[in-house]
Amino acid sequence: MSQRRIEFISERARAKLAPHNLRPQDTDAVAFLQEAVMGESWLISNASNYTFLMELSWEGRNGYGVYKPRQGEVPLWDFPENTLFLRECSSYEVSNLLGWDIVPPTVQREGEFGIGSLQLYVPPVDRSTYFTLRDAYPDEALRLAVFDVVVNNADRKGGHCFEALSGGIWGIDHGLTFHPEHKLRTVIWDFALQPVPEILQADLRKLMDCLETPNAEATASLREMLAADEVNALLARTSRLLETPILPEPRSRRDVPWPLI
Repeated sequence: MSQRRIEFISERARAKLAPHNLRPQDTDAVAFLQEAVMGESWLISNASNYTFLMELSWEGRNGYGVYKPRQGEVPLWDFPENTLFLRECSSYEVSNLLGWDIVPPTVQREGEFGIGSLQLYVPPVDRSTYFTLRDAYPDEALRLAVFDVVVNNADRKGGHCFEALSGGIWGIDHGLTFHPEHKLRTVIWDFALQPVPEILQADLRKLMDCLETPNAEATASLREMLAADEVNALLARTSRLLETPILPEPRSRRDVPWPLI
């Protein structure tokens, strides 16, 4: 890490940020992230890896992004080093291919601490977590469960999904995804053994078609960011879920993360 003095920002301070005029649903959100000038940044105090909230500005529009530099990643025994930021970006790509507004726009960017992921910051409804939204938004909660099975999310805590002030239910913190071995670890087990709705199955078929098409432009960036065995495992998980469109149940208590939030 650079020797620059790092300033921290707390959850309470984040809640008092000036509203930004970018929504994750905006058609120019990706361009904003790719082209924006990076301003002041603050280290998010409760993150496992180095994670910065960063001021962004582009063509008269202002907002914030969440920047996770590669060199700030803590090594893990079961995931390849220096790949978590790529998994953040890949999760957005899969969400986009499915046509699901689940992961906020996320791109690779060079920042003050080198290459990393830059995700559009989405201001949440106060204290919103999976546990506060699941009853009010059952369809969106079920879709999150399906998404986590597809990307093999190994760390879906309750605080990693929320209702946004600008609308929609969003999921964040997807660094532990796409492992070729079964790693599903989540708080979203409310839908265990329930069928996957046909409307979601149709979207999964589109994803599978893209993954099965050699040299498909739609999946080019995904194949650049993930290892070949990880892409093959993604295709296999999607195929299995379509063959037997029933959501899995936990295998053991290890399949539930701690802390829950």
